[in-house]
Amino acid sequence: MALTLHSSTSFIKSKDNRSSRTSDDFTSAVSFSQMKPPSSQQRAKNSTHEAQLSPAEGISSYSEGGNELGEKLHGMTVPHIHSHDNSRVAVFVMLPLDTISLGGNLNKPRPMLASLMALKSSGVEGVMVDVWWGLVEKDGPLKYNWEGYAELIKMVKKIGLKLQVVMSFHQCGGNVGDSCTIPLPPWLLEEISKNPDLVYTDKSGRRNPEYISLGCDSLAVLRGRTPIQVYSDFMRSFRKRFKDYIGDVVVEVQVGMGPCGELRYPSYPESNGTWRFPGIGEFQCYDKYMRVSLAAAAEAIGKDDWGQRGPHDAGQYNQFPEDTGFFRRDGTWNSEYGQFFMEWYSGKLLDHGEKMLNAANIIFQGTGAKLSGKVAGIHWHYKTRSHAAELTAGYYNTRHRDGYLPIARMMAKHGVVLNFTCMEMRDGEQPNEANCSPEGLVRQVKMATKLAGTELAGENALERYDGGAFSQVLVTSRSDSGNALSAFTYLRMNKRLFEAENWRNLVEFVKSMSEGGRSTRLPDSDRVGTDLYVGFIKQNNVRKESEAALV
Repeated sequence: MALTLHSSTSFIKSKDNRSSRTSDDFTSAVSFSQMKPPSSQQRAKNSTHEAQLSPAEGISSYSEGGNELGEKLHGMTVPHIHSHDNSRVAVFVMLPLDTISLGGNLNKPRPMLASLMALKSSGVEGVMVDVWWGLVEKDGPLKYNWEGYAELIKMVKKIGLKLQVVMSFHQCGGNVGDSCTIPLPPWLLEEISKNPDLVYTDKSGRRNPEYISLGCDSLAVLRGRTPIQVYSDFMRSFRKRFKDYIGDVVVEVQVGMGPCGELRYPSYPESNGTWRFPGIGEFQCYDKYMRVSLAAAAEAIGKDDWGQRGPHDAGQYNQFPEDTGFFRRDGTWNSEYGQFFMEWYSGKLLDHGEKMLNAANIIFQGTGAKLSGKVAGIHWHYKTRSHAAELTAGYYNTRHRDGYLPIARMMAKHGVVLNFTCMEMRDGEQPNEANCSPEGLVRQVKMATKLAGTELAGENALERYDGGAFSQVLVTSRSDSGNALSAFTYLRMNKRLFEAENWRNLVEFVKSMSEGGRSTRLPDSDRVGTDLYVGFIKQNNVRKESEAALV
């Protein structure tokens, strides 16, 4: 998450130390432990009542009737979205971040099978999984291990679901909701230790190991290859390994283009308490490659002194706009220098997206899979003139300028779906002092994608199970103000999702989305007592308290 919560508890590896129950125990509890993979002989036994049961509510029927529940669940017929049916919105569910183990294998396949079968019964279109660069190319350059993902893809196909895959070229860990740690490939970390300027750097010299700096995109700094070549080789290997599944089972490839997989700079890193919501963040332009680029841009317009470093008055990570000279109401952001800097800074980000999506388009052209790119939902300080938090992340969006239209047009050029977060959030849920407006931000992005002529897909930023959040997604999914959603991916599959009330809310939500978002049977309020303030979500079943800041 860009504060997109690429986050969640891991369903497979719970951190709840208050119970000794394992994921396998959970599987038994929901009565799926003995299920066999679906076979072509099994027939659909479709029933609304069956789909709306939480997995736990099926315990007695399973124990009394042998394998009957398993047959009912994976035998149910669920219609898939078709390109000609524009009223339906396909719903996918994100899998846990640690779906594939550090050893490269599918984590706990029996619980995964049971969970996927339950999701199939709910009517969802499919699931999403991160394809971690740090796991697949772990053993050395051009040495790829796809075996864990191969097992997952075969399982998804057998159950009759579809799959969205994220080419995750970023580190997992250190951001809101990251429940496990998956660093970049070890061989790459060796190169970074030799040349720390390969990663993003702030004005204090703090290095960020989440993602390679876009400043060196086209330089052969990775053992003779450029970062763009490395990403391309990875995607090309994926296409070759799974050519028989892409376009059929693998229906979407999301191209990771920055931290948390989002097209942005790592301006608000949570690791080690560096940033806290709702701080403005900091510009990330101080590695030597970015500094050289800035100097060249300044020299090109005869303003050499503008290229020496980034803005001197942009403040610290956790300050507010009015605490700084750059971001305050009539600050430097609105000066000739501020416009020059922001055009360069945001332009470099757009150029990075252009390179990544062009490479992906060449590789996946003709496979039948859609391409998508993710943009962070940075909604704090949105009501201010400078939109400070968006600016430090690379989105040149201010009171006077639409920063999302250029991004949408860049994606439209390549036929790429723009994936956006915070679809479930309401302005009234946010703390007043943060000047948030997730609803205004979503409206702006919906209009930008409509004007650009590209598809819009959505995600929720936080783990939410209440009817109020689902109702808000239904509202934002419609085309009343800009683009309607072409698909929605729910964050995320874990134990809480399968609790009775949460499960019923999900099933009702999926049904409503299949009707084009026009049915709003879900409640408008948060009936389960969720703490809705951005950045503060209590998940007592996983840890005593964890703070999360939304996209």
